[in-house]
Amino acid sequence: MQNQTLIQYFHWYYNEEENLWTKVANEAAHLKEMGVTMAWLPPAYKGSSGGYSVGYDAYDLFDLGEFDQKGSVETKYGSKEQFLKAIEALHDQSIGVLADAVFNHKAAGDELERFLVRRVDENDRTKFISDPFEIEAWTKFTFPGRGDTYSNFKWDFKCFSGVDWANDIKEKGIFSIQNEVGGDFEEVPSDEKGNFDYLMFNDIDFRNRAVVDELKYWGEWLVNSTGVDGFRLDAVKHISPEFIREWIAHLNAKFDRKFFIVAENWDIVNSVQQETYLQQIEGETQLFDTLLHRRFYLASKQGKDFDLSSILNNTLMSIRPELAVTFVDNHDSQPLQSLESYVDFWFRPIAYAIILLRQQGIPCLFFPDVYGGIYDDKSEVGEDTHIQLAILPEVEIMSRLRAHLAYGEQCDYFNHKNCIGWTRAGDDEHEHSGLAVVASNSEDGFKTMDIGKKHCGKTFVDALKHRTDEVVIDQNGNGGFPCNAGSVSVWVIKGG
Repeated sequence: MQNQTLIQYFHWYYNEEENLWTKVANEAAHLKEMGVTMAWLPPAYKGSSGGYSVGYDAYDLFDLGEFDQKGSVETKYGSKEQFLKAIEALHDQSIGVLADAVFNHKAAGDELERFLVRRVDENDRTKFISDPFEIEAWTKFTFPGRGDTYSNFKWDFKCFSGVDWANDIKEKGIFSIQNEVGGDFEEVPSDEKGNFDYLMFNDIDFRNRAVVDELKYWGEWLVNSTGVDGFRLDAVKHISPEFIREWIAHLNAKFDRKFFIVAENWDIVNSVQQETYLQQIEGETQLFDTLLHRRFYLASKQGKDFDLSSILNNTLMSIRPELAVTFVDNHDSQPLQSLESYVDFWFRPIAYAIILLRQQGIPCLFFPDVYGGIYDDKSEVGEDTHIQLAILPEVEIMSRLRAHLAYGEQCDYFNHKNCIGWTRAGDDEHEHSGLAVVASNSEDGFKTMDIGKKHCGKTFVDALKHRTDEVVIDQNGNGGFPCNAGSVSVWVIKGG
């Protein structure tokens, strides 16, 4: 059976000439050759800024680039027709498709409503700092461009627990909506800021059963309309886990299958919180290993002072590997974003070796590491901003190695603070399989490692071509494998 590999097929600043859905369709065969088995696509529905929106400012979940709303018909990524063709092209290559589901909030309502609120302390959302008073806010969603097509549900203030803009008094803040389902925020997994239910825009209230039913119906509609194979769930630490469980169970029962679901629960400090969430969700989702991402980031910044043998400590990859989706970076951690923590380029190949060539976890590639990315902001005041995210050739090589050679028993050599390694013995199902990995965050590294007696007498070479040496395996299955300073080498059977 082939190893699973995801790719996040977008980034925050995608600006290539061909729209994203067209690029996906054109690149599907290439992704298959790389060993990609699933593609996570960005939110495909209309956002508050129409054709400029990256999708996380969700406006209409039923508008996949089909209706004239918020200043455009198409989304930033293309039309509904192009979206469906992209999915078809991926499916033709046996690549599954993950849709991005933004359930926490809605943005850019169509009409103003007047209702009671209380101001909330932004740093402690459990504290009210005013008596109830009325405001006007954009909480009525009627979707005039779509009308009742696909759904006749109209959202109003009773569907939300909070807003951040009082239109009549022109003030920002966090305003808790006082309605019949509750005058405070819901219990959510995160207790940051006292209670981190409220994140942004119009915060969806899952205590409203009509809301829950509508979102379950939307999940059915999306699967039936597009054929997606699973979901990436956005910002789950701000959402009731009871709703997430109910929504997943509904879809699994409706379609008599177990969808692949991965949730974003951004926590970079405490594995206990991640484990607690997995218990709350009853193991129904994979989780992105944000803890491992943080370790990569710290290692890239600290250089030789970072203890490389501890790189997996306090990560989901080591604690709950069966539920970990590992990654080096994503759209939230890339430069200029609120969670910016971009792993330095010198360390990225080492990090990718760890997520791609080990048994534990399901790796997720990041679009710019395969295709590159450029962001230019021509400022009228001050300095222009230019960011270039370079292609990492090692990523595609290691992704192919994962698909064809990274099999069999794993033997770890995490016994030096600046040089680590591991071997995969290979198996009978995958011809020429088996490999050895050595990485150093300091001077040139070297590891004598056991790769298995079945490889006795075979010659191994560095698939990344960082080294030109050849390593011959001895009669006991051992080889002496080197790597360059601050680098990684992946040793595979010569000619294999």
